[in-house]
Amino acid sequence: MLDLTQLRSFVALEQMGSFSLAAKKLGLGQSTVSQHIQRLEAQLGRNLVQRDTHHLALTSDGEALLAHARNMLSINGEVQALFAESSLRGHFRLGVSEDFVTSRLPGVLEDFARAHPSVDLELTVAISGVLYEMLDRGEIDLLLAKRKPGDARGQVAFREPRVWLARDPDRILAGHKALPLIAFPPPSLTRSAVLQALERHQIPWRIVCTCGSLSGLIAAARAGMGILVQSKSMMPLGLQEFPAGRLPPLEDVEFVLVPREGTDRNLISALSKEILWNVRNFPVAT
Repeated sequence: MLDLTQLRSFVALEQMGSFSLAAKKLGLGQSTVSQHIQRLEAQLGRNLVQRDTHHLALTSDGEALLAHARNMLSINGEVQALFAESSLRGHFRLGVSEDFVTSRLPGVLEDFARAHPSVDLELTVAISGVLYEMLDRGEIDLLLAKRKPGDARGQVAFREPRVWLARDPDRILAGHKALPLIAFPPPSLTRSAVLQALERHQIPWRIVCTCGSLSGLIAAARAGMGILVQSKSMMPLGLQEFPAGRLPPLEDVEFVLVPREGTDRNLISALSKEILWNVRNFPVAT
């Protein structure tokens, strides 16, 4: 019988990518997590983790175990929730900004689903401006998005600088009289902030590519079509930041949690706590 505590350490190690972060996530000592992995490897008679000074990765046997470990932990959570009087239940609608999805969201969802298996989550991914409109219409229960200018609602989850990005910044600046921009359609908050900054400095611009999907915008930027503005920690691979002073400075962006009035406070608290803990303890590397 595999030990669930050891499996929990194993899954956390894969999720966080290091023994120190896995230990922090679980509230354990790093040596304890290491012992859990060693005992699991000894019981199975296989090496599960490749270790060196610069990189940690699962072996093929570790990859084979991972899905089963997650299933076992999930089943354990479901059984505990079934017999726990205080377990959360219900349908919950979460709206998340495009920026957050590929970087931090997977870890948040995995931890929340394991802790609250009786909650059915409806996830909406959209640009921040659209999410605020949905919240105001009562179509989502909690949003995690960029703060609207002048909007005091919500709790700040994290704050980051925005950066100008392109495949080849020097070529872009040398080859265009009007800055070629790649942007979300209105009512994108980042689009509005960028255009306002350029107009304040009287810099000509034109939108060369509009797309409602962040993956589409990144593809256009990687193709060399123009300039993309993004949060610094969410900088996509294949793009370079413009050197300081070449383009106008941009205001930092605040990502906030805003609940809908009348939503179950326990559900709001549980999911907000999971999001805040993840983003504040495990920021994405820049």
